Amino acid sequence: MATTFPRLLQKHASERPSAPALREKEYGIWQTWSWQRALDEVRWMAMGLSALGFAPGQNLAIVGDNRPHLYLMFLAAQSLRGVPVPMYQDAVAAEMAFVLRDAEVHFAFAEDQEQVDKLLELRAAEGEEAVPGLTHIIYDDPRGLRNYTDAGLISVDELMALGRKHDELHPQLFGQGVGQGQSDDVSVILYTSGTTGRPKGVCQTHASFIGAAEGGVTTDGLNGKDNVLSYLPPAWVGDHLFSLAQWLVAGFTINCPESSETVAIDMREIGPTYYFAPPRVFEGMLTSVSIRMEDAARIKQRMHAVFMDVARRVGADILDGKPVGALDRLKYALGNVLVYGPLKNAMGLTRIRVAYTAGAAIGPDLFRFFRSIGVNLKQLYGQTETCAYVCIQKNG
Repeated sequence: MATTFPRLLQKHASERPSAPALREKEYGIWQTWSWQRALDEVRWMAMGLSALGFAPGQNLAIVGDNRPHLYLMFLAAQSLRGVPVPMYQDAVAAEMAFVLRDAEVHFAFAEDQEQVDKLLELRAAEGEEAVPGLTHIIYDDPRGLRNYTDAGLISVDELMALGRKHDELHPQLFGQGVGQGQSDDVSVILYTSGTTGRPKGVCQTHASFIGAAEGGVTTDGLNGKDNVLSYLPPAWVGDHLFSLAQWLVAGFTINCPESSETVAIDMREIGPTYYFAPPRVFEGMLTSVSIRMEDAARIKQRMHAVFMDVARRVGADILDGKPVGALDRLKYALGNVLVYGPLKNAMGLTRIRVAYTAGAAIGPDLFRFFRSIGVNLKQLYGQTETCAYVCIQKNG
């Protein structure tokens, strides 16, 4: 069995090279990366990093929104037995400076001009915010950066072009790096929130995250046909489990929204089958539904009230496969056509097989609402040190 994330990537690229691995919405159009394309770009990124001097054991900071190149950069660093260190994209300079110094980062990957500017500011700073060791900054989105001439600043396209040339000179290097990787190598350093003091870097191995991912994949029957919307902060342990570890274990497709403002629209377009969100997201969905019902015609309000009463009585039992009377089943089926189905469609939950919530306590009424309309919403409990979960709720 493959024991590291790069080897899992190689496995999927070998077994189904043309299957979709990642999607990104750009200018309103979904762009697709096949597993083979993903592996090729990881190889070129890794070889580009090697050409710049990135070596085994070094850390690579990663900051930005959810983007295919961001996730592939994790794998590029790991392919050289390096360690990715994701940072929150909304972190202020002082917070970023602490992580960069604490992890002794010399290489960083930034999504766009906003993140590049913060990194350049820190590199030029003095005192506590100074990060003089940051020598190379790779960026994904070139908008606003074409005229920057700072030393060590390079686009991801330029990095891959450099990597292709380096690969021609050293064709065995990438395979050797991936082959030498061990399951007990540190695969990522995730920093805690620092609510009780300075953030702490939690070192997790390939084996620990792959083990956690396999537990969830087995429990929920995840496979290559599933779709996931990757929209949560990549520096958060939850996204690392759901959007990277389980992606590589199960081989499903991860979908990156165009922006944080278009998440709801993009979710309806993609129709994820596997979904994770903190309670506040589900609260926002329910609030949106409630507001729309207040403005609806009286007959629609009445129909909603009648069938939601049915859902509250028997919806969760039907979802869990428990015995329910024939008349109630008929009423619920009719409600699914007239009310529950349209509600789920409006929230982008039509195709959901499994949904999880964690990160804070979810109110019982909110939890019961989603389960009553047929959304298999479950809870998990965990923390950064446990690869996102200690226990997960079973079906039923």
